[in-house]
Amino acid sequence: MAPIDEVVLQLGTVEVTGDLVVPPDPRAIVLFAHGSGSSRRSTRNMAVAAKLQDAGFATMLFDLLSGEEEAIDARTAELRFDIALLADRLRGATRWVEASDDLRHLPTGYFGASTGAAAALVAASEEPRVGAIVSRGGRPDLARGALARVTAPTLLIVGGADVRVIAMNEDALAKLRCEKRLDIVPGASHLFEESGALEQVSVLARDWFLDKLRPRDILR
Repeated sequence: MAPIDEVVLQLGTVEVTGDLVVPPDPRAIVLFAHGSGSSRRSTRNMAVAAKLQDAGFATMLFDLLSGEEEAIDARTAELRFDIALLADRLRGATRWVEASDDLRHLPTGYFGASTGAAAALVAASEEPRVGAIVSRGGRPDLARGALARVTAPTLLIVGGADVRVIAMNEDALAKLRCEKRLDIVPGASHLFEESGALEQVSVLARDWFLDKLRPRDILR
């Protein structure tokens, strides 16, 4: 297991913290966008990240909000649904990767959960370097007009018992013009808390990124 490197990202006027893991000879890097009210410490995202790391992917889980913003959001919940802000933070993290001599050559993927999935789709619609997207229990409906502009192959994963979110993802699937797929995990709820459900998500995400993230030419 590669060590976790805690990094500080300057994203516009705020600083946020990220947990970066880079295995030997990484094949690609996946940036995680957590859901509403969560953080880089999301146990579900950490479990998916571990599966990706075992497959040779570098991962970065980072806070979409600063400490001060999290305190505001805890009181008002006003920032967790600000998809434009969250997408801008994800684009900022992508630029941070591009500025790293050790990471800039790697193919880049996004993994988004809940509202973080909407942020990932909006960010990817403006980031041509993003090679693949996976959404877990996502709210792609919040990405609205950005869906038609997404070019990266996109996998939507929803729990079979999460009926309302299934409908949202089916509608988003119809609006996406890129390579796309909707996978439903039988019997799983929105948080995939059922036995084996999160493992299925992790395997689906790993296989999607393995298939879709191709090596980039190293800049010389």
